Amino acid sequence: MNGLRNLGLAAGMAAMLFGGSAVTRAESDYPNRPIRVIVPYPAGGIVDIVARAVTEQVGRDWKVPVVMDDRPGANGNIGTALAARSEPDGYTWLVTGPAVLVNPTLYKDAGWDAMKDFKCVGLAIWNQSVALVDPAMPVRTLGEFVELARQKPSEFNFGNPGTGSSIDLTAQKLFQAANIRLANIDYKGQPQALIDLMTDRMHFEIVSLALALPHIKTGKVKPLAVFTEKRIADLPDVPTIAEAGYPDASYVSWYGIYVPSATPEALVAKIHAGINAALENPQVERQLSVADIPGKPLQLNELAGLMKADYDKLTSVIKASGIKPQ
Repeated sequence: MNGLRNLGLAAGMAAMLFGGSAVTRAESDYPNRPIRVIVPYPAGGIVDIVARAVTEQVGRDWKVPVVMDDRPGANGNIGTALAARSEPDGYTWLVTGPAVLVNPTLYKDAGWDAMKDFKCVGLAIWNQSVALVDPAMPVRTLGEFVELARQKPSEFNFGNPGTGSSIDLTAQKLFQAANIRLANIDYKGQPQALIDLMTDRMHFEIVSLALALPHIKTGKVKPLAVFTEKRIADLPDVPTIAEAGYPDASYVSWYGIYVPSATPEALVAKIHAGINAALENPQVERQLSVADIPGKPLQLNELAGLMKADYDKLTSVIKASGIKPQ
């Protein structure tokens, strides 16, 4: 019996030893096959542009293919849930914005818990946005628009590019800070909402700066405030949201790269280092600057802190806005 017991123990120890060696070898060989990058939004959108700029540079640096997998649908839920279910082997990355943090609050069956199922490994890209009205609107400042909206409650509308999107959350923070109510008009993305603003079908929009800037310069829309910490060079006469009188509405959304939380720490560290190196690559810096999306390398603890802070902040905004889970 003792011999059998010892044989069993030896076999168990061998399995642990060789199993551990296989894991260590897989980590040391990483990456040795294509990396799949899931973007839960349409190709050509702002998240897709950011994802390609940074992750494809990581692929060039590592000399491995990067395969973009755009999985739009259900306000980002389809692609995000797919990433949450992926193997934690470092070969599936998710690039997304605040929806990864807030959708489980908005949808009863989103398919993941952001703080338990994902780890942010890099890419703090700040998506600057701007508050816009139609040029015919008889206001010159955000304060004047707020006063007009208070005088005529629910007479003005807001084009919402997606419940729980960064634009929606930015708008909800402003509406709460300014104590105004605008009729919510749902759109599938920002472009159509912006077109309707320019053709006098909408009254108020918050739009990504990269998308809005060409139309601001041609006078097709009127900017009231930028959601940035400082004024931007392209719009030096447009105040920040804090300068406009609503510091509590200040919010700059960001996009992150996530992996399943069970991904080994050694792989997390390597992915994080690769992303930060890509963000400092001159070609990537030029691509992001052209799109008015500044990038900033952050350490893993900073990313975790940013993720937790935004989760707390944005879920509070959703609850205060009265949005009911779907």
